[in-house]
Amino acid sequence: MVAKERYILSLDQGTTSSRAILFNKSGLIIGVKQIQFTQIFPKPGWVEHDPLEIWSTQLEAARGAIEAAQIEPDQIEAVGITNQRETAVLWDRATGKPVHNAIVWQCRRSADICQELRALGLSAMVREKTGLVLDPYFSGTKLMWLFAEYPELRRRAEKGELMFGTVDSWLIYNLTGRHMTDPTNASRTLLFNIREGKWDEELLKVFNIPAAILPEVAPSSSNFGTLRKELLGVAAPVTGCAGDQQAALFGHACYEPGMAKNTYGTGCFTLMNTGSFPVESKHNLLTTVAWDLGKGYTYALEGSVFIAGAVIQWLRDQMGLVADSAESERLAKSVEDSGEVFLVPAFVGMGAPYWDPDARGTVVGITRGTTRAHFVRAALESIAYQSRDLLVAMEKDFGRPISCIKADGGASANNFLMQFQADVLDRSVVLPEVGEITALGAAYLAGLSTGYWENLEEVERNWRRKREYLPEMAAEKRGRLVGSWEKAVKAARSYKPED
Repeated sequence: MVAKERYILSLDQGTTSSRAILFNKSGLIIGVKQIQFTQIFPKPGWVEHDPLEIWSTQLEAARGAIEAAQIEPDQIEAVGITNQRETAVLWDRATGKPVHNAIVWQCRRSADICQELRALGLSAMVREKTGLVLDPYFSGTKLMWLFAEYPELRRRAEKGELMFGTVDSWLIYNLTGRHMTDPTNASRTLLFNIREGKWDEELLKVFNIPAAILPEVAPSSSNFGTLRKELLGVAAPVTGCAGDQQAALFGHACYEPGMAKNTYGTGCFTLMNTGSFPVESKHNLLTTVAWDLGKGYTYALEGSVFIAGAVIQWLRDQMGLVADSAESERLAKSVEDSGEVFLVPAFVGMGAPYWDPDARGTVVGITRGTTRAHFVRAALESIAYQSRDLLVAMEKDFGRPISCIKADGGASANNFLMQFQADVLDRSVVLPEVGEITALGAAYLAGLSTGYWENLEEVERNWRRKREYLPEMAAEKRGRLVGSWEKAVKAARSYKPED
């Protein structure tokens, strides 16, 4: 009897959709299903998700991927999870039901809390322990907001009646019944000491968070429990877990210090492997855990752009300027340049290297001759400019230039954007053959734990180049455009809305 081929199921829970992908040993996709879910905007700058919808769409996507691959459930070797990272979920320990909508990483409702903590002089201590800055982006202050706004939740948390987690923990709980996370996600909470590898007692005291609600932290490639068989028809182990950006770095096979990737998703996220020691940023980047294979942490420098691919969604859904992403590329190419129009998409403040939660979206340079095409081109160019700001800061922190940047994410399919990125960065941009690199990274973590892949060398051989964009722009033009972009950023940061 011939043994049936086995596969790794990767659950990729993102900001706007839940995806499930089955990979074979060559790292190729054999089945995929993606389901979008509801974005909730209770107030300007606030973003929420329904945790039950996150779970139901992720489960439906997993079933759909198995069906699309036309395999039997018992052919699943293991499951890997990757997820939107800083989104905070709080649920009832007894019933397993959420007690509030998930507060999404984009949400700015805890800005005042962050300001109060900075005023208390806590920024340096938080930075030293966590590698992060005091910003609403991270889940710790979202949890503080929930407890301040709903005192009954705090009382229940102190009694141990509630469980807290980022989206990975919420999925692991629903899949296996266990309350767990990994260091890549724990390191994004403002509550985890990335040097000591544990929830930090001093931070928990400062944030007034009961330790009883926190998940157990296990290596990114390890056993997180076993699937409840009634979910997918197989009791496969969950053996991989990493936040989406770290999973993408792993999927790109960036295993040597100095290797970097940029993910063009809803936001834009640049990570560089810095090896076994955390590098302290002098240029407003984050220091974070890249992964843990059970032999000690690998660290990374990270820069986060809050609005990247989301600016294309905004052009389509709010402004009605394009019908889809393909039209944005066509319009951008229809004009020679942006007509000196610069758009700074600071819709929810600005991330690294500025960390300005009060900045607002700004357009400069509009004239009577400005057309829809100029506006759309400026929006696309803003993604590349913001990414350049991150990469320049990263090179300064690391002390040597990056030879190329590995790119992935939905907007990396935009040829205009990728070429413009190479031009303003003056570095080559390389795309992988397998575009779903985040899900692939989670699959690799899961498969390495079970022995499906023997070692990193075997995984690295799977990485294949699809296309490379080389810089073509003259240095004088690049300098002029970057200078104008920097002026536009100053304009965006100078406007402060009334309280």
